[in-house]
Amino acid sequence: MTARPARGRVGVHPIPVAGRHSINAYLLLGRRPILVDAGIPGTGRRIVDGIAAHGIDPADLALIVLTHAHIDHFGAAAQISRLTGAPIAAHHAGLDPYRAGRARQPYLPTGPFGAILRRMPALHVTAQPVEPDLVLDGPRRLDDLGVAAHIVPTPGHTAGSVSVLTDDGDLVAGDLIATSFMGTITGRPANPPFHDDPIANLASLRAMLDLKPTALHVGHGGRLDPARVARWADKEQRRLNRRAARGRIRRRGDQRQSP
Repeated sequence: MTARPARGRVGVHPIPVAGRHSINAYLLLGRRPILVDAGIPGTGRRIVDGIAAHGIDPADLALIVLTHAHIDHFGAAAQISRLTGAPIAAHHAGLDPYRAGRARQPYLPTGPFGAILRRMPALHVTAQPVEPDLVLDGPRRLDDLGVAAHIVPTPGHTAGSVSVLTDDGDLVAGDLIATSFMGTITGRPANPPFHDDPIANLASLRAMLDLKPTALHVGHGGRLDPARVARWADKEQRRLNRRAARGRIRRRGDQRQSP
């Protein structure tokens, strides 16, 4: 059983969905619990059991926050909402994929690993459609739901990506950044396999680092040190600058995309 955090503090607890760290949801524990992300289709019961394993009655869940409309982050959202009664919050820019139960296609790889991964059938399945109860169009405090934190739009990975920053400085970042090879190399920052707009995503990451988080908790991997992420971001900026100079940046909606 997980002890409740001290008054005013928010506990951040990963709930593994696949592998040890390959795909994570996160349980935020304040005066009430909030779930961030909802795994792949068919894992709703596993995630609800993971909530219960922390000594939380799943019926007490105050909210399910979806960081973005990729199948490994919203795949079981409708099932979890049905099992717990919790409402769902998501950004308006992801409404079409949520309602279709399918991520926007094609996936735009950030490197060779993504180019291989996007061929996997599991990325192209359809989830049960989701109709968010709370549609976000900007930052949103969560104090009224029992958690000292706020949701912040962080576009780039997708147009509707969001992160959750607690008042203690824990940043639950979705796919704003990842750890190498879908979380298999602990503590090493890396791009996730895909970004709709890598330039916008890096700008969002830098904006969140400017808020001085104490730790980053990512959808693919474990905890990341902000100082190490900042050093990685500097290298990534130089890499993107070189690719942009050669016209090799791929962004969704850019008709000049390179093959």
